[in-house]
Amino acid sequence: MISRRHFIQAGLATSALWGLSATGNWGRLAAQQSLTQEGLIGDQATGDVTLIHITDIHAQTQPIWFREPSVNVGVGQVAGLPPHLTGAEFRKLFGIEQGSAMDYALTFEDFVALGREYGRMGGVDRIATVVKAIKAQAPGALVLDGGDTWQGSLPALRTQGADMVRIFNALGTEAMTSHWEFTLGIDRVTEIVENELAFPFLGANIFDATWDEPAYEPMQMFERNGTSVAVIGQAFPYLPIANPSWMFPDLSFGVRTERMAEVVQQARDAGAEVVVVLSHNGFDVDRKMASEVPGIDVILTGHTHDALPEPVQVGQTFLIASGSHGKFVSRVDLDVADGAMKALRHRLIPIFSDVIAPDAEMTALVDETRAPFATEMAEVLGSTDTLLYRRGNFNGTWDDLICEALLEQRDAEIALSPGFRWGASVMPGQEITREDVFNVTAMSYPAAYRSEMTGEMLKIVLEDVADNLFNPDPYYQQGGDMVRVGGLGYRIDIMQEQGKRLSELTLLGTGERIDPAKTYTIAGWASVNEGTEGPPIWEVLEAHIKSKGTVSVPENTAVTLEQG
Repeated sequence: MISRRHFIQAGLATSALWGLSATGNWGRLAAQQSLTQEGLIGDQATGDVTLIHITDIHAQTQPIWFREPSVNVGVGQVAGLPPHLTGAEFRKLFGIEQGSAMDYALTFEDFVALGREYGRMGGVDRIATVVKAIKAQAPGALVLDGGDTWQGSLPALRTQGADMVRIFNALGTEAMTSHWEFTLGIDRVTEIVENELAFPFLGANIFDATWDEPAYEPMQMFERNGTSVAVIGQAFPYLPIANPSWMFPDLSFGVRTERMAEVVQQARDAGAEVVVVLSHNGFDVDRKMASEVPGIDVILTGHTHDALPEPVQVGQTFLIASGSHGKFVSRVDLDVADGAMKALRHRLIPIFSDVIAPDAEMTALVDETRAPFATEMAEVLGSTDTLLYRRGNFNGTWDDLICEALLEQRDAEIALSPGFRWGASVMPGQEITREDVFNVTAMSYPAAYRSEMTGEMLKIVLEDVADNLFNPDPYYQQGGDMVRVGGLGYRIDIMQEQGKRLSELTLLGTGERIDPAKTYTIAGWASVNEGTEGPPIWEVLEAHIKSKGTVSVPENTAVTLEQG
């Protein structure tokens, strides 16, 4: 456990480091109801190197609602460790006052009530204000983007990521890594990297599949205040499994710990006094990698959307988790002496959009990128009586609604919706616009298919997804959530071995157990198979919302969780 103080320091004669952060300040501010821009950004002492980390924004340029998960299960050695804590357990570990601004930002409980008190979070123009303030305090601060940037909204889909490229160029970004970027297709990624991007696109673990050679630059060296800093990029390692490999057929990925160790050594040999890994591995994969690869000072972790108010220390390496959807910006200041990092100060800055003033230049740019689609996005499709959210290991009301739409609009017995973690929330009583629908569906392989599947194959598919999430070895986890199901219930024991976790599969329409030999009509979307046919999922969801007028999503009790 990391001690809770405002800064980290260690004697320059030793290699030991202790992790500390600014958690206590948030609690005091919230308790006093005195949230201010200056208080949120803080006046943290600068270091020899300052890092600004933004990750998993999923093309969300506007202030949004985003509810954190109610269920985030850890397995094996990480069970009960951050980030696998929610609600009261999370507050207890980090000393967060219930009902405070930090409670609202980082947990799920009382989300609607607290959201109405504290308002939306995020907004790229607010992020720009924070970045400029940090750079004013720490000239030369490195702005680093952890990926999942060019996908997740209607404008990003229609412009093939061009809007977000312009925005992150303007933000002063100096390096990025990737994941969903590749779902634009390799030709578009190449066009952006070669012609539009103003900073390096890093991926030490991305190789040419034919020649087994590095496909992208592995790292970038920076000089800051007389200190040499290496930033190594680590792209999402499971892209060809989790996303359509036919979109980037000549690339291979993987965790590649030996490759990481090699690049870390190259960085040290080149004179790097600080080694930073800009990662899209997911938190538990990064935790394991930090234990296996020496010489990494800081891992700026992404992909699993975790937001932690304190670093997690693994050996001599600190893991920084900066959340998603623009809700947070992490600031990390490093003190360096005798060629090594000696101290680290961390601040997780919450982007309360009603408190932090928008940057005028960024507002103008964002408005320009949205203007061609503004009328289309603003169209009201219906309204909701229910909080619509996506996060949680087994279900979320947005995907419950999507499954309901698939069942009705595609005339199916069972619906499957991928366990994506991206997508903004919609408050109860709020109108649902086309923008809201695209915020949870905007992607390049959206076909809503309709097919047949035996009960046996259905269980195999669900067991395979469960193993991707609950395998005790982090290197076999892909970092998403369990596939969401409609018309189907089951019991799951996450502590069982692969193939034996799910039981009591039940067709909810009849109450009958799923028959392995029987064939069922299945509807789903986001198949990774090339040539999948069907209407785009946003058309299916829009038609369903319009047919209902006002949607109301009941509590999902179809999945029963056991833990051994």
